[in-house]
Amino acid sequence: MTQVLCVAGARPNFMKIAPVMAALAETGIAAQLLHTGQHYDAAMSDSFFADLGIPQPDHHLEVGSASHAVQTAEVMKRFEPVLDRVQPQAVLVVGDVNSTIACALVAAKRGVRVIHVEAGLRSYDRAMPEEINRVLTDQLSDLLFTTEKSALANLTREGIDPARVVFVGNVMIDTLHRNLARAVPAATTLGSAVDAYAVLTLHRPSNVDDPDTLAALLDVIAGINRQLPVVAPLHPRTRANIEKFGLTDKLDGLRVLPPVGYLEMLGLMRDAKLVLTDSGGLQEETTALGVPCLTLRENTERPITLDEGTNTLVGPSPVAIRRAFDDVMNNGGKRGRIPEYWDGRAAMRIAHALKGWLPMQKGLRAA
Repeated sequence: MTQVLCVAGARPNFMKIAPVMAALAETGIAAQLLHTGQHYDAAMSDSFFADLGIPQPDHHLEVGSASHAVQTAEVMKRFEPVLDRVQPQAVLVVGDVNSTIACALVAAKRGVRVIHVEAGLRSYDRAMPEEINRVLTDQLSDLLFTTEKSALANLTREGIDPARVVFVGNVMIDTLHRNLARAVPAATTLGSAVDAYAVLTLHRPSNVDDPDTLAALLDVIAGINRQLPVVAPLHPRTRANIEKFGLTDKLDGLRVLPPVGYLEMLGLMRDAKLVLTDSGGLQEETTALGVPCLTLRENTERPITLDEGTNTLVGPSPVAIRRAFDDVMNNGGKRGRIPEYWDGRAAMRIAHALKGWLPMQKGLRAA
């Protein structure tokens, strides 16, 4: 009997599901893995499975790319027959991508209990699709595992019983701890040694879908590159928009890379002087690595990286970005500390909590 059906669909999920699957196996919890195929490109999916030692999925929905509505609907349509066939005691979802809310919604409607890993994070920006996914998934969940203590206050404000919430720490940092010694050195990825450099990642619609915003960001990055070489693994969406808006010349001088695997990205971050990003996961990983991070967003759902970590929120403002960059160059940037339970043991805390919780549940909700 499958006790837990675990769901992953997009690149941010893979770093979170890897330690969970390993911990469930170690504690004897019968689990199957379902890959929705939300990220269908081998460079953004298959390499992560190999790098992180994730078992091959028991089920693959092969959904592929589409609009938010179409993709979410397609995941739901393809997930339901798998759920009916497997009949798990619970469905475990991670993070905040479309696959997360789609599978949680199907499970809840079919009376199967939902477990959410990385619950309670809030940016309070409903313009972000991920924020909608986070809020709704938490409302559907029976057991909610949080990465930071502030998440509990967010959940209780939304009427969620604190008895359903367990603070376990950050499973993404489990993956970082497990793989840091295997990280590919930056010199190997870049093909030559670089004394000091910054890493740039951009993919949020608010930054890359508007030509004026994207042009302004690339201009300030070009200025930074004149002082500190910038390495930019470009997301396919970002590269396509740069070409569409006629901004390719603004990449001149940057070390532009295609999307890189997890171990390559980990090495680039570990050895960097600075990371500039609009990624939620990189905010957490840079805090764990002690590397200054400038987040190119107006808000973050990961406030602990600001309060305790190395993260500084600068938005897309060239002035704020430049000011924060100068602080890194002149003063070393923000110095943080490692948050509580970001110790590489979060997944085992989840597994131990489930060991006691699953036998008390029958999978179906009470009528």
